[in-house]
Amino acid sequence: MAAREQARYWQYPELPGVDLLHAHYIRKTFARHTHETFVFAAITEGVEAFHYRNDLVQAGPGQIALVNPDTSHTGHAGVPEGWTYRTLYPAAELIDSIAADTIALRGSVGFTSPVVDDPYAARLVVEVHRAAEEGNALAADSLLRLVTARMLRSHGGRLPVLQPRTAGARNAARARALLEERLAEPPSLEGLAKELGTSPFALLRAFKAAYGMPPHTWLTDARVRRARHLLDAGTAPADAAVAVGFTDQPHLNRHFTRIVGVPPGAYRRERARTYKTAGERSA
Repeated sequence: MAAREQARYWQYPELPGVDLLHAHYIRKTFARHTHETFVFAAITEGVEAFHYRNDLVQAGPGQIALVNPDTSHTGHAGVPEGWTYRTLYPAAELIDSIAADTIALRGSVGFTSPVVDDPYAARLVVEVHRAAEEGNALAADSLLRLVTARMLRSHGGRLPVLQPRTAGARNAARARALLEERLAEPPSLEGLAKELGTSPFALLRAFKAAYGMPPHTWLTDARVRRARHLLDAGTAPADAAVAVGFTDQPHLNRHFTRIVGVPPGAYRRERARTYKTAGERSA
C-alpha cells in the first residue's frame, strides 16, 4: 500500500514559543512564504528541495533546513517518494536569548546557511519532538537549547539591520506597510504605485528585490499569517477568512495549507487541544 501524506502541526504547552510539525509529504508543494519564527527542519527520510531566496537547495536525512524569520522560501519533494521531517518553529526572542546565554551574542541573530549537514543535530531535533510527545518538559527544553546552541556556534551570527537606502527600497517598505494596513481591502498595483509616486513596474521590481516575492504573493502570505493569529485566538476558520480578505473559507483553506502545511481546521483543533491541556495542568 502506497504511503499517504500526513502532517501534525502542534504545540507543547511546556515548550512556549515553539511550534512543531511532524509530516510526510509526497506531492505537497509549499508556496513561497515567510515565517515570523525560525525554522529547524530535520529530514529523516527522502529529500526536501526548496527555494531559499534565489537559490534552489536540497536537504536529506541527517541534514537540517534552516530558515531565518521573514526570509522567503518554498518547499517540495526532491525525490519521487517525497520527504519526512520533524520541524521546530522557535520564536526569534527565544533564539536571541539562547544566543546571549551560550555564545555571548546579543541582539538579532540568525543562521548563515540554509542547510546544515549535522546528523547529531538532526537527531537532537527529533528528540525534542519525542520528548514533547512523551510530556517530558525537562528533556524537551534541554534538547532544544542544546541543538540551538550547537547550530549557533557552527552557523550562527548577528544579523545586519538593513535600512532601505534607495528610493525603490523605501517605496517597497512603504508599500508593505500600506498592504499590512489594508489587508482585507488592498489597492491594485497601479493604485499602490500612484499613491507612492512611482510606476507599477518599478514598484513590482523593488518589492521583489526587497522581500523575495511580488506584492500579491506577499499579501497572501500576510493574510495567512493574520489568519493564524485569529485561529490562535479561537476564531472560526470561516470568520478568519473574511476578516483577512479571502473570499470564503475554501479560499483560506487552499492558501493556508500551501503555506502552513495543514488545513486551518486541523490547525485550530490542535491549538484548542493545546490550550485545554495547558489549562488542565494549571488548574
